[in-house]
Amino acid sequence: MSKPKVFEKPVGVKDYLPEAVKKLRNIEFRVLACMERWGYSQIMTPTLEYYDTVGVASSTEDKKLFKLLDRKGKTLVMRSDLTAPIARVVSSLLKEKSFPLRLSYHSNVFRAIEEEAGRDSEFFQTGVELVGDASPEADAEVVALAIASLQAAGVDKFKFALGHVGFLNGLFQETLSGREEAQTMLKECLLNRDYVGYREAIQSLSLKPEVENELQGVLRLRGGDEICEQARQVSKDPVAQHAIHHLCEVWDVLKAYGVSEHVVIDLTMIGDFSYYTGMTFEGYAAELGFPVCSGGRYDNLLNQFGRPAPATGFALKTNRILEVIGKEPVDQPERELILYSAANRAEALKLAQERRDREGRIVVTQLVSDSQTEAYTASSNGTYEFAGTIYHNVIKMFP
Repeated sequence: MSKPKVFEKPVGVKDYLPEAVKKLRNIEFRVLACMERWGYSQIMTPTLEYYDTVGVASSTEDKKLFKLLDRKGKTLVMRSDLTAPIARVVSSLLKEKSFPLRLSYHSNVFRAIEEEAGRDSEFFQTGVELVGDASPEADAEVVALAIASLQAAGVDKFKFALGHVGFLNGLFQETLSGREEAQTMLKECLLNRDYVGYREAIQSLSLKPEVENELQGVLRLRGGDEICEQARQVSKDPVAQHAIHHLCEVWDVLKAYGVSEHVVIDLTMIGDFSYYTGMTFEGYAAELGFPVCSGGRYDNLLNQFGRPAPATGFALKTNRILEVIGKEPVDQPERELILYSAANRAEALKLAQERRDREGRIVVTQLVSDSQTEAYTASSNGTYEFAGTIYHNVIKMFP
């Protein structure tokens, strides 16, 4: 195996140059400020966690975790999401805090998916967790906040799809009772948006025509609140009926928020069916074919950390949002340049610090040799380009 060149980096990670960093930070700050206005307090967790706790509890497949050993031989993972680490904190450091808890975060996460072309192994997430509230109001709150957060990030055109894993669980249990492999196969197709494969899988199961039609009909359950009534007629299973009732209540709350125009009910959407326990949702920007936001209810997670509690939340995929708004120009604050000779060094550096501290200005200082002072003195005092950067004000301090 050849040694990598000094300028190479691993597949799936990237460098962010100053302009991109500024855009990323703008997204981060605006979104976190939005979340704070909704009552969510920011939390930070470590990059490394134990595999046996947070790693096992995460929503990420084991094969996609970055693993390493500490000096004692214990297996660690680089965090693959923030939900499981926050569940650990809620069950330990925050165990005396009463529910509900509203927490926000912004961090980089890591997933070993280098073999998937075009996918990032390191990316950024900004999100929230609402812990200790099982109500439709809580689910609607995180969806409404996700919409507000996308708007705060600068995404104007988007749509959210809202589903519930309970509906499909109930429907499949009703129609495919005892056929766990068949249920899993159909869920995998829906999870991967493979609708052709879903239809073919149904045909391969040798079902009665009425059952086959019932399962095929799931693909048509997408739209507004009229889908609630249609879904009630599809399955009489109690789990499916409860799921639809909950989802319809969420929809009613979203209408009260005034954001239902941004949402469609999509009962083919299942999220990670091994992780989510109720409502799931995804947000799509008009310019991209993949989600920039995802979330849902995960009521079983905190039980793994010894503090059972219902929970719901979402994460914005900040990198993908950058792809949406990345072409927009960045507001460049005015910069000042102080050119000085060695004889005026102390005076120039003092002035620069005063202008930074008192006036909040961006000030760059540059020593000019004695042989150059005459050329700089004769130059224009207007907008000035120095070392590839535009300065709106130049102060020259020469003898």
